[in-house]
Amino acid sequence: MAETKNVTFDSIMKDLQAGKYAPVYYLMGDESYYIDKIADYIAEHALAPEERDFNQTIMFGSDVNASQIADAARRYPMMAERQVVIVKEAQNIKNTEALEKYMKQPLQSTVLVICHKNGKIDGRKREYVKAVQQAGILFESVKMREKDLPAFIESYLKQRHVAIDAKSTQLIADAIGADLGRLTSELDKVLLSLPENNRKITPQVVEDQIGVSKDFNSFELRDAIVSRNIYKVNQIINYFDKNPKAGSIYSFLPMLFNYFQNLMLAHYCPQKQSQEAVAQWLELRSPWAAKDYMTGMRNYTPLKVMQIISQLREIDAKSKGLDNPNTPPGELMKELIFYILH
Repeated sequence: MAETKNVTFDSIMKDLQAGKYAPVYYLMGDESYYIDKIADYIAEHALAPEERDFNQTIMFGSDVNASQIADAARRYPMMAERQVVIVKEAQNIKNTEALEKYMKQPLQSTVLVICHKNGKIDGRKREYVKAVQQAGILFESVKMREKDLPAFIESYLKQRHVAIDAKSTQLIADAIGADLGRLTSELDKVLLSLPENNRKITPQVVEDQIGVSKDFNSFELRDAIVSRNIYKVNQIINYFDKNPKAGSIYSFLPMLFNYFQNLMLAHYCPQKQSQEAVAQWLELRSPWAAKDYMTGMRNYTPLKVMQIISQLREIDAKSKGLDNPNTPPGELMKELIFYILH
């Protein structure tokens, strides 16, 4: 979860929903989703609709300077408990001296929200960082890791009382990736398609609404590799050749690397014959999640796993153009799969 010094998105939202507003929110980072969620919530809930005309100000960093923002923040609310000043595109503000001065004595009746996307406060401005932290909330919204996407999807849907199976979760994660804005938009689209009497997302629903084949995808490819099902692996690779958008080396390389890295660890589990022990050893969420590793240990020796991990690193480098003048991604994918299975 995105955070700075134990300040998390969840902790901020919990306080906001309880009506607790800080004088300053400095929201920064590479993941715009959480920044927008916090700023939008404050814009919609900090003031009653009839109070917004006189007490809510939206500014853009490309149009104003730090002095103008500080002056706006020092105004007193009109016939309301507080005023709200939201600064978007704050990364465009060059000189922050006036803002730093304001942070040292912020007006308690102002909620100043600064949205600094695609970056964060210059690390050399330590006094500015300290002033922000003393004035209110400093929050860094970091990009979500690929491996955390399934948990995010499940949590997002659970809050909306919708069930989803593991395969469908992985299909969506692989197809959309870690752009949370796009991901939640696609999930909302799927939610609208569900009938009221069946609030469950299945692989068929994912195929119909997002366009990801339930039979030919990265999830199925990994399963076929784990079980060494050469026929199915070739079917999926051929499908990817004809449908490049369905899957590519860039989408399944991280997934395979994560799997074989964990498989190496599983081989060294003291009780590797026990599915429950392997799940605990790998810190998986349930014994069921260790099933693929039990299969993998039967099909791939520790030496072979070590060689595969080395090959994955090499292919990853080549896919990024290192020591690879002209081999296309499709051929690199076939080269990797052949090496793994033989």
